[in-house]
Amino acid sequence: MKLKIALLPGDGIGPEVTQQAVKVLNAIAEKYHHTFEYVTASIGAIAIEKYGEPLPDETLKICVEADAILLGTIADLKYDNNPNAKIRPEQGILKLRKSLGLFANIRPLTTYNSLLHKSNLKEEVIKGIDFVIYRELTGGSYFGEKNLSDDGNSASDNCIYTAEEIDRIAHLAFKAAQARRKKLTLVDKANVLETSRLWRKRVLEIAKEYPTIKLEFLFVDNAAKQLILNPKQFDVILTENMFGDILSDEASVISGAIGLLTSASIGKHAALFEPVHGSYPVAKGKNIANPLASVLSAAMLLEHFYLFEEAEDIKNAVEKSINLNISTPDLNATNHFSTTSVGNFLSDFILDEENTFYNKNNIDLGQSTII
Repeated sequence: MKLKIALLPGDGIGPEVTQQAVKVLNAIAEKYHHTFEYVTASIGAIAIEKYGEPLPDETLKICVEADAILLGTIADLKYDNNPNAKIRPEQGILKLRKSLGLFANIRPLTTYNSLLHKSNLKEEVIKGIDFVIYRELTGGSYFGEKNLSDDGNSASDNCIYTAEEIDRIAHLAFKAAQARRKKLTLVDKANVLETSRLWRKRVLEIAKEYPTIKLEFLFVDNAAKQLILNPKQFDVILTENMFGDILSDEASVISGAIGLLTSASIGKHAALFEPVHGSYPVAKGKNIANPLASVLSAAMLLEHFYLFEEAEDIKNAVEKSINLNISTPDLNATNHFSTTSVGNFLSDFILDEENTFYNKNNIDLGQSTII
């Protein structure tokens, strides 16, 4: 297969982790005789510095012409600490989502047995977690009309949803549930919000087309509690933009390893893949950032094009690295490996899994992973 991939490394550690994802994709291309072409472009704070805007026209053009987009991270402390900034890095990704019609954000969450001890929750609570959040991405209060009074003492953010916006992501979520454990939970606030009542009405109607799916409803405040009390009850979670933003960030810390979590943003004609974690500016340039989430984003990219065997190779390599403790400081504080070394291990393992030998002494010293 030949794919043209737009690379948007972004800010902070974005370029470092994205580089490892490309390294792994190149290993996949070599092993399976695919051709992956990369076109690099700027977005976020780095784009503001270079071009005066967070999403330059040239970047958008590159993304439109690509088969898929691999994004690093977006954010900079200079803007985080300045709430009055009119131009912000995050505006770049919001504009990109809207311009490309990326209406569905998909965030899977699973746990690794060897990392269960890193979670703040009890192991018996999180062991075996396997759910996915489908978050509507281009509607709601994030994109509604915003107003600030002349005196600065009152403000409003309009939240609007149409039946079409709800229906298109609901169908995706129901189809995902069909391929999983056949359970879907709609998270809303239908006891208060009119938009939530429309969500519930539309999802109930669509559910008639998927009679094998068990449909449940949770108010968002209860859903937030249930994610901590009993996360294993969930299979597919469907929700609107703001609720999904909050709940997916909450879910990201359950496993104790945010550096392994990834997401996809899907539209009718475009798809973007990115790690869930932030730009981690204090680690920029230190070669200590965990690249696994970015690498697993590449696996999601391959799955989007039905390259399931190739994606499974990446997942197996990631799990092997975790089991061997070939990890960056966030997962291996005492005997850690660099970002680059983890990427090298993953690509080598993909290319020569059967004939790869591991020198345990060198691994313990953090000097070498493969001989």
